[in-house]
Amino acid sequence: MNILVAVIVIAAIALLIAGGLVPTLNFLLWVGLVLAVIAVIVFLVRYLGGNRTRA
Repeated sequence: MNILVAVIVIAAIALLIAGGLVPTLNFLLWVGLVLAVIAVIVFLVRYLGGNRTRA
């Protein structure tokens, strides 16, 4: 699962850079932002929901 998150983050960064450098492909900026948000949500869910011990 960590590999999936890493791939999503790398793809988001690459799409953000491509979207910023090429104005005609501005939609890539939005795709990169969506992927970055998804990566953050997945990270937070795994961080907050993992390894809870019950007393």
